[in-house]
Amino acid sequence: MSKKKTPEAAEAEQKAAGQTAETAEAQAAEPQTETAAPGEDWKAKYEELNDRFLRMAAEYDNFRKRSQREREQSHADAVSHAVKALLPTYDNLERALKAETADTEYKKGVELTMTQLTESFKGLNVTVIESSAGTAFDPNLHNAVMHVEDGELGENVIAEVFQQGFRIGDKVIRHAMVKVAN
Repeated sequence: MSKKKTPEAAEAEQKAAGQTAETAEAQAAEPQTETAAPGEDWKAKYEELNDRFLRMAAEYDNFRKRSQREREQSHADAVSHAVKALLPTYDNLERALKAETADTEYKKGVELTMTQLTESFKGLNVTVIESSAGTAFDPNLHNAVMHVEDGELGENVIAEVFQQGFRIGDKVIRHAMVKVAN
């Protein structure tokens, strides 16, 4: 049995169908504008996350480099502290080598001990600051404790070395104590 529709019902049905079509068209138009906005939103979010990632990677790289420098610096500080503790021994051995003695075996033992100490310093990259008589005076490396008038040497030239200076790379552990000609 089929029901016959009244003209008002048919009109209402068409009206409802028309609204549905209009609604469908409106909904079809809305997703297009909405999909454009999320696409731009996605790009903005991507750029923000990419920027955050790059900044975090740069911060990590800086942290890694800073940590490496700090480790190297602490190692150099530890070596310099240990060498400072051994420098009085070096000075005493140097004085013992300059002292006159009749015992050749004793002198040979002191020389061997001094050689072993200097080799140990070389193994730690510790070098003696060049400060022999006749070399130029450098206030960054030498400590002038005396001045002497000497026409033969010239101005700002080391006349005598009282105590050797040492350094590790560019870092001075102990300045050389010298007498300088004016």
